[in-house]
Amino acid sequence: MRNWPIFGLRVTTPRLELRLPSLDDLDALADLAAEGVHDPDAMPFLFPWTDAEPAERARRSVSYHFRQWGDWSPEKWACAFVTVVDGAVAGTQEVWASDFAVTRQAETGSWIGRRFQGRGIGTEMRAAVLHLAFAGLGARHAVSGAFADNHASLGVSRRLGYAPDGVEIRSRRGEPAELLRLRLARDAWTARDDVEIHGLEPCLPLFGVSRTTESG
Repeated sequence: MRNWPIFGLRVTTPRLELRLPSLDDLDALADLAAEGVHDPDAMPFLFPWTDAEPAERARRSVSYHFRQWGDWSPEKWACAFVTVVDGAVAGTQEVWASDFAVTRQAETGSWIGRRFQGRGIGTEMRAAVLHLAFAGLGARHAVSGAFADNHASLGVSRRLGYAPDGVEIRSRRGEPAELLRLRLARDAWTARDDVEIHGLEPCLPLFGVSRTTESG
């Protein structure tokens, strides 16, 4: 799409692809949301969007992407990819930032359908989006956060080299919960030579970046 080149942006590894979703991709993602993302007794998200009936979870997952596209600006953007494994949509990996041209700091978040969990996909898709942030966009820091009982997310961050960055107390389902902040500096990031970025150059102005710092 000439006037919205983000739809041509892809990040690939030997195992998966990150891409902006088509309408068919969004339908597949919605089906995953309807099937369930986590144990009903747990809540890994700051905004409890999964506390809903299956059909409503599906609608929320679709409308979220529409809102992100409509609200995008170079000063405040959120790039929500679908994660595709063996031709199937497995989940979503997002990277977002405010005033990125100044801060060079990006934040990430993700979820995976339950039938795709436990296969190392979460680590692979985070590694892919970190490559986009650091090698493609020239980020200096990537930050993330997870509740203290979200062991899967914390494990991904630990494997990829994040360092502790403080603790917050947040309200979760009406109860206080400890949120662990994490930070990965560019100097601590380990680049992989099997991650490729496709179609980034025409997208750079939309990210508030004047030029790529490293080809991928």
